[in-house]
Amino acid sequence: MQYQDLIDACQTEWQAYTKHDFVTQLASGNLPKDSFLHYLKQDFLFLKQYARAYALAVYKANSLADMRQALPTLNALLNSEISHHVSFCQDWGLSEAQMEQEREDFGTLAYTRYVLDAGMSGNLVDLYAALAPCSIGYAVIGEQISLDANTQWENNPYRSWIELYAGDDYQGHAKQGALYFNTLLANIDIKSERGQQLIEVFCTATRMEIAFWQQGLNATN
Repeated sequence: MQYQDLIDACQTEWQAYTKHDFVTQLASGNLPKDSFLHYLKQDFLFLKQYARAYALAVYKANSLADMRQALPTLNALLNSEISHHVSFCQDWGLSEAQMEQEREDFGTLAYTRYVLDAGMSGNLVDLYAALAPCSIGYAVIGEQISLDANTQWENNPYRSWIELYAGDDYQGHAKQGALYFNTLLANIDIKSERGQQLIEVFCTATRMEIAFWQQGLNATN
């Protein structure tokens, strides 16, 4: 099987995630700033736990090659994505120290601990199945927004976010990660019990991505 088989197995959830109202409003520039700021603060906390998950991938790996696979992503998370979020929040008067003091919403807490639990209780493949909706999904969303003729570029306060995930660096890194994930999945039959277990992990993480977007929208309600 390949990662696309996992996406195909939960198309309803995948479409709800990659075409969520949060995403479409962000692309149009009409997303309430309070929603985006809340998302940024929670995503800062999310990415800290996500980095821990990639550190766990090193621990779960049995070979040096598999250990090395996690390091570029871990470095990108700590030195690029999180820095981007910190910069965004600084523009709106929030410091890194203030974000460190933010409380995790229930959606953030549930999602991040689910990913870590999938890795702790399962093996490396389970962990990457839980991580993949975020890493692959954001690349799909970034490309989708950038190619959409309805995307508002001029005076869009979220243009920097779009450019980050539509950019060559993130797209290339996500593609490399997806290809590596395919090597982990290569000998697993999607119709087997093991294949069905991985579908459940992937679909659950995708549903949690939907909830993560929604908690951002709910911040203004």
